Amino acid sequence: MTETYVRQFEAFAGNGGSEGPAWLPGVRRAAIERFAAVGFPTSRDEEWRFTPVGPIAHAEFRPAIPGTVTREALAPFLFGHGEWPQLVFVNGKYAPELSAVPALPSGVKLGNLARALRREGALLERHLTRHARPETTPFAALNTAFMRDGALVHVPAGTVLDDPVHLLFVTSPDAAGSVAHPRNLVIVERGARASVVESYVTLAEGATYFTNAVTEVVSGEDAWTEHTRIQRESERAYHMGFTHVDQARGSHYRSFTLAMGGAIARHNLHVRLNAPGIETLMYGLYLARGEQVVDNHTAIYHDQPNCNSWEVYKGVLSDRARAVFNGKVFVKPEAQKTDAKQTNRNLLLSPTAKVDTKPQLEIFADDVKCTHGATVGFLDPLSLFYLRSRGIPPETAQRVLTYAFAAEVVDEVALAPVREELTRLVLARLGYTG
Repeated sequence: MTETYVRQFEAFAGNGGSEGPAWLPGVRRAAIERFAAVGFPTSRDEEWRFTPVGPIAHAEFRPAIPGTVTREALAPFLFGHGEWPQLVFVNGKYAPELSAVPALPSGVKLGNLARALRREGALLERHLTRHARPETTPFAALNTAFMRDGALVHVPAGTVLDDPVHLLFVTSPDAAGSVAHPRNLVIVERGARASVVESYVTLAEGATYFTNAVTEVVSGEDAWTEHTRIQRESERAYHMGFTHVDQARGSHYRSFTLAMGGAIARHNLHVRLNAPGIETLMYGLYLARGEQVVDNHTAIYHDQPNCNSWEVYKGVLSDRARAVFNGKVFVKPEAQKTDAKQTNRNLLLSPTAKVDTKPQLEIFADDVKCTHGATVGFLDPLSLFYLRSRGIPPETAQRVLTYAFAAEVVDEVALAPVREELTRLVLARLGYTG
């Protein structure tokens, strides 16, 4: 209910929500006013007509409070590399006792947003809310109004981070009925290189809660940024995510998104190519079962010439699950020599599973190479017959073919420990033990 969040905001503003640099309270106030004006989206909104947000809109979630989590409980989520730089957030609040910030190259800033708002006001004023604008979606406005904590990753010009940075957002068992609004800012300056893993996991399996996350990524001139986003919430939870990326001349941004949790889960990924010579690679995999709803909305803005984008998203659905994919590629008149490819492929393991897919191209330039396509179907009976004719049981044959379908995008994860763990997760979800 919109009124509930407005009341919560007034309490938040009067209880520390006005802390931070002088410009921040006005940004928050404008965001809650925007949310109050537009409210939650409905099926009448074209961008949301396949996303049933009613259960979120009609529930009353209380603000999340810090929970208790042990280091041992986090071990399954660390990819076997607890020594990597990592920031851990429990129910949306930074947990320094669970985090690890080793010695980093000179000038690198890695810390939580609440602290940065007190110490890095000038840097945040240049970037925070300047990329993921509150007016983009109602949930972005809601996040902006309540943003208090999250991660800041700032890699200065010419700096190379040898190890990936892991941002781990964990929901504790006592978080049922609560909402968290984590806000992240990743800045990779000119000629720098960094890899960021952003994980949303739960220790509250079976609990209903709400995560409303926003991440802003700035990739400077000739910078190289790899971004892996993993969503493993409770299958009764709700997850709304929005990532906005701004790329400068000659930069490289490579993303992989995995969604396998949430009763209703949606992620908007918007990438703007602001100068010539940019390369953008976007890969995604979503796995849904039961009555899960998983939604991916992507938008790539080709604003300048001589840029390349490549997008491949795949989905595997069983039972009565439902998936939504909406991918847009916009090519402005001045964006000549654009090369853009977009593909969405979906595999249904049940006749009651459903996919709504809508790849879109809006091209206003005449010297471009742009393609898009989407498929929805079942396993190939000839391939199943081939495996069965070689003595492979029917269920195993189905799992082998399903994993082969998913592996095409999982193999695009550049970090070997992360790729191996994601492979294990996919195999476990498919019930494959061989």
